[in-house]
Order: sequence, then C-alpha cells, then structure tokens
Amino acid sequence: MLVCSCNFITVKEIEETIISLLDEDCWQLIVPAKVYHAMEKRGRCCGCFPNVVDIIIRTTEAYHNGRPSTEADIFDFMARLKQFHEENRRADLERRQKSHRAA
Repeated sequence: MLVCSCNFITVKEIEETIISLLDEDCWQLIVPAKVYHAMEKRGRCCGCFPNVVDIIIRTTEAYHNGRPSTEADIFDFMARLKQFHEENRRADLERRQKSHRAA
C-alpha cells in the first residue's frame, strides 16, 4: 500500500527501513524524519507522517515481541533515556531566553 504519494513510498519499504534501523540499535528512538533520512528521501508535504508514526509503532512492537529482552537491556535503555533527557535539559538552560534579547 502506498503511504507517501509525494515520494512513492510503500508500507513495505518503511517497514524494511525500520527493521534495519532496529537491527543497528534495537533501543533507539525512531521518528519519521530518521526513517526518511535512512531511505534518502525527505518529507515534502509531511501529510503521511501520522501514518508513518503508526507504522513505526506497529513494526517496533512486533520487532520487540519477537526478540527476547533481558532486564539488563531494559535498564540500559532507561539509563540512556535519562542521560538524553539530562543533556537536552542542560541545552535548554543554556539557551537565551526571549526576555534577554538586545533588540
């Protein structure tokens, strides 16, 4: 089935790309922009992104249901997620606020 009519991308192509990304790192966060970048495409009208998100969720769940995960893997993912949030929070604090603009 055709998902993106701007780039002529099918569900099968998106699923294959998601699985290849999960094979690289099964606990990474996958978003539509990452999928399109891996396929060397870009979102034009981005009207397909909600459908791509649904495909990402469905494919990721199926991938993880068919794969045995240990508590250590889940703990490692949660530690990486916490570190990611801390790094982004620091970056937000370092940015200038609108009230500090010179002009």
